[in-house]
Amino acid sequence: MNRLAKKLRHARAGKLAGRRFVLGRGEKEKQMFLKSRKAMAAATLSIMIPFSVYASLPRKVVNAPQAVEFSLRSIDGQNVSAQSLRGEVVVLAFGASWLPLSRNQLQGIRKLADKYSEQGVVVYWVSTDSEQPKSKNYATDEQLRTFSKKYGLNVTVLRDPDGKVSRQFNVDQLP
Repeated sequence: MNRLAKKLRHARAGKLAGRRFVLGRGEKEKQMFLKSRKAMAAATLSIMIPFSVYASLPRKVVNAPQAVEFSLRSIDGQNVSAQSLRGEVVVLAFGASWLPLSRNQLQGIRKLADKYSEQGVVVYWVSTDSEQPKSKNYATDEQLRTFSKKYGLNVTVLRDPDGKVSRQFNVDQLP
């Protein structure tokens, strides 16, 4: 058993009470290393815990037995309405290009579309980016097209710039 472990064991047992506990040079370095590792672990946990709490929060899934009437324009200029989607199984995923978590959402949407497209599921990504050039969250159709290509999005991108449709579906937060 090395000297440091022996001294620590005796110190815990109270055998060195009243004595000066002196560490050798190498032992001091070991203790500093252990303290720095503990500090690193504590810092890592303090960063990871909020993310794990956020990830465990329940997500809102809207199962609309009665279809909500809506009409949205795609970035290619086509109109998509609830009427045109009658009889289809449809997934509308709401997001915004300026939100970092929307980029993670796009990966899930891409996988969802790949997995279920052959079974007749139609997936759309609904951008809530503004169409007003002076708006902070403004994005043109071309910017959204570039954004979707950059992240490999293989679904139709629809626009809901005023948030009307997202409110109809009770979407109260974006990813």
